[in-house]
Amino acid sequence: MKTLKTTLFLSFLTLWSCTTKTETSGDISEERTSIEMVTDKGTIIIELYNETPKHRDNFIKLANESAFDSLLFHRVIESFMIQGGDPDSRFAQPGDTLGNGDRPYKVDAEFHPDLFHKKGVLAAARDGNLERASSSMQFYIVKGKVYTDSLLVVAEGRINGWLADHYFKNDPANKPLVDSLQKAIDNKNRDQYTVINDSIRSLAKKYENFDKYAIPEPHREVYKSIGGTPHLDQNYTVYGEVVKGLGIVDSIAAEETDKLDRPVMDVRILSVRVVE
Repeated sequence: MKTLKTTLFLSFLTLWSCTTKTETSGDISEERTSIEMVTDKGTIIIELYNETPKHRDNFIKLANESAFDSLLFHRVIESFMIQGGDPDSRFAQPGDTLGNGDRPYKVDAEFHPDLFHKKGVLAAARDGNLERASSSMQFYIVKGKVYTDSLLVVAEGRINGWLADHYFKNDPANKPLVDSLQKAIDNKNRDQYTVINDSIRSLAKKYENFDKYAIPEPHREVYKSIGGTPHLDQNYTVYGEVVKGLGIVDSIAAEETDKLDRPVMDVRILSVRVVE
């Protein structure tokens, strides 16, 4: 994945409140921060996970700065996710290419074994950086679909394919090859980039010096009943979930889009606020 555009990501709750008690990995009960996201399609209430404090605190900071106000959901894919947070989308004109805007910092990856891409979760977009660090601003909310056992086997294969690529590129023995790839990017040498990238992808497919991931059975049951996007697990940071307004997510995901997955009719985030 070369840009944020290419990244691109619940249990249903009938009752909700501004804060919810949750058990952290240290058995300390903490209140989750609630976020109100008002869109021109309706209001979505999101709770941020305490298990991912760097992403939680960054999102709260941005909300308090009104950083998301007036931005678009610039990338929408039915049965997958809705993506927003590109600051360049605030004044975007029809036909503008979006997906590369951000603030000049990233958020360290926070992968947690209990957090996965079930329908309704909030997760961080990212580019192809070696650390898998997240975009400071761009996020997505999972729409997803319901999976069968056979489809979960395929998803598991994709997860481990991405993990193999990650660990291959971070293996010190492969640093010269990875450095050559970065040099081709810096020099904007598309031909050289293609040759080196193809070589890395081929070698990474055979790389096995890492612990392969198996989708836990409780996660599998959720994917087979409620749905989600399992192939993103342990590769993109999940840091919150929708607790009210999931129908709004569905309606945005159903919007007609152009060839770049941008809604034909703009879908705008009017405001994002911390619920006090």
